[in-house]
Amino acid sequence: MRRRTVLATAASAAMAAMAAPGIARAATPGPSVTWKGTTQLDAQAVFFVSYDGLVNNNSFQKNGLLTYKGHQYAAWYTSTGNAVVARRVLGGAAWSTVTLPHRLKASDSHNVISMGVSRGDGRLHLNMDSHSDGFFYVKSAPGLLDDPSATSWTPAVFGAVQTTLDGLALTAQFTYPQFVATPEGRLQLSYRAGISGNGRNALAEYDGSTWTNLGEWSASTGTYTSAHGSSTARNMYLHGIDYDVAGRLHSFFTWREQNGAVMCSGGGITNHDTGYVYSDDRGRTWRNDAGAVVGVTGGSDKVAVTDGGLVVDALDPDHSLMNQESQATDSAGRPHAIISYVPGRFGQCTTDYVGDRTAHGRAFHLRKNASGGWQKTEIPVALGSSQRTKLVLDRYDNAYAVFPFGRIAGASRASGYTDWTVLFDGSGLNAFGEVVIDELRVRADDVLSFMYQEKSSGTTPSALHVVDFALPA
Repeated sequence: MRRRTVLATAASAAMAAMAAPGIARAATPGPSVTWKGTTQLDAQAVFFVSYDGLVNNNSFQKNGLLTYKGHQYAAWYTSTGNAVVARRVLGGAAWSTVTLPHRLKASDSHNVISMGVSRGDGRLHLNMDSHSDGFFYVKSAPGLLDDPSATSWTPAVFGAVQTTLDGLALTAQFTYPQFVATPEGRLQLSYRAGISGNGRNALAEYDGSTWTNLGEWSASTGTYTSAHGSSTARNMYLHGIDYDVAGRLHSFFTWREQNGAVMCSGGGITNHDTGYVYSDDRGRTWRNDAGAVVGVTGGSDKVAVTDGGLVVDALDPDHSLMNQESQATDSAGRPHAIISYVPGRFGQCTTDYVGDRTAHGRAFHLRKNASGGWQKTEIPVALGSSQRTKLVLDRYDNAYAVFPFGRIAGASRASGYTDWTVLFDGSGLNAFGEVVIDELRVRADDVLSFMYQEKSSGTTPSALHVVDFALPA
């Protein structure tokens, strides 16, 4: 960073509670970020802009950066398109890299690398390079992540690149790999089968020895009708898929319609509504917010646009609602999300998706409160970008929004998440846009760590970094 300063630290909004007359307890800290350092992963990472994003920094990656047992892991493509995976001792300055025997096949920012950990056998798994076509899969030797210091970090610790999951073929139209570990340590892979506007969400599961395809759980069929027209095909875009402290699996989502007739203008985007479902049986059965079953994975009944009780924040397709934004769960297991769109005060019809979001887009913090209701708060930061914002919750359930260009805002739980304040304005990062968060590191050592790539032009490679900020401990 050129300026190694953090602009602001949010004061705690919580007042000290009285334990007894004249004796005050220390207040719960509010949100704050303290810059710890920046490391460089690659001086010449691949750079091209496609679908307004970069292949090394698309925020829907889960996970492009992760922490496990005292080490941090990162994956990206080099200037020559080679897939690389690296590790460092947590908080260390030096990264050790391994180049995998795979090269990026297309200049498409969807073709990200996602990583996952199977705790049962200590393997690192990588899924890469797919957009509505075949994927590439690599897994490490068993035990690699359990005792990193005992195993040399070389290509020999990774198996061959596969186009199946150890022989399990999933779909010929595969996109958006997201790994998530179950509470007992199995590894699940969430993905989309089909294409944008006509796709279904599905799950596969690794039990420590074998992959099983659990099947699809969302539907692309049914009729959706707006004020302008109707659509009979769509896909569900997930904001994430996360287990809470009690083992419930949560997912926020938006729908994208195939038929542009549902929009007020052809320059917009057909995304509409924020929905929510959860599962208490490891993703086999899905329920709406009221607890009614709305879908069974691998069964004939799938979560569909015509199901009741799915929408927790209604919005028509005329406001350029972003898909695949961000979500998290707090210490009580309550779900939180960030969504973004162009509010109605700027007009009721977006006609230029990128331009209107850049000029007028705003992010909102949507959450379930202790009473079981849904609350939404606008974050008073102009997006200045068409891209996505990431959500992080610290150990005190303070919320952090990491905006495009690496800007960070925070709000305290004590205020009811109403005191959003800019904590870091991104100065010195020169970040292109979206960033990739290390979700697991926040829990490991109270550090907000994210990967970002410097701005460039055309196809000129640029530097890829990881920056770390201390959160309240």
